[in-house]
Amino acid sequence: MESSSITILAVAGVFFVAGMVKGVIGLGLPTVAIGLLGLFLPPAQAAGLLVLPSLLTNFWQAGTGGRVLPLAGKLAPLLLGICAGAGLGTLLGWGLSGGDAAMARRFLGVALVAYGLFGLLGRRMGLPPRMHGALGAASGLVTGLVTAATGVFVMPAVPYLQSLGLERGTLLQGMGLSFAISTLALAAALPTGTLLGGGMLAGSALAILPTLLGMVAGQKLNLPPMAFRILFFAGLLALGAHLALG
Repeated sequence: MESSSITILAVAGVFFVAGMVKGVIGLGLPTVAIGLLGLFLPPAQAAGLLVLPSLLTNFWQAGTGGRVLPLAGKLAPLLLGICAGAGLGTLLGWGLSGGDAAMARRFLGVALVAYGLFGLLGRRMGLPPRMHGALGAASGLVTGLVTAATGVFVMPAVPYLQSLGLERGTLLQGMGLSFAISTLALAAALPTGTLLGGGMLAGSALAILPTLLGMVAGQKLNLPPMAFRILFFAGLLALGAHLALG
């Protein structure tokens, strides 16, 4: 009973921290939540707990500012690619979708290391408009594969979105839209019964409250954005290395 209570408190703490990160920089909820939960839960269970908080916060983020439908049309190759990649990853039985917890944890570690390095390097590339569609579809396909394998859906979707030259508000909307579709793809890629078994869906619903509290706290923090981003990506790099090598 004591162990169960400690686990519940740890899960709530993870979602509060993940929500706070998202409140400060507009992203990081799934990455932080999956990464930290992966330290003490099987990755498939961690991903199952993430589904409802991620859906709620990312649809909220996508809807902030309006003009969602034109943006969704612009990002259609990326979004369709994510769905196709997650479906392919599920068929291949990679990581989460195959139910191999050890492999999923290693995949997760590698994904976090890659994202941490990308964030610390801080380089953004611009793409000519004629390449948006093809590279969007390719980025979506790879992101979907990574989602099915690890539960993390930032790479390479975030670098692609940043390369489009969108203004900050639209970029955050695009990330919210991409992450929301990725969350739906993740739910479909989870092993059969993960969400509906063992109270996982109820646990995911309960995780919404600490997530929202964390987001509110993060939005009210007066932190230097650049310093926080460096700390965030360095933490992801260290966490990813631990998961990949542990």
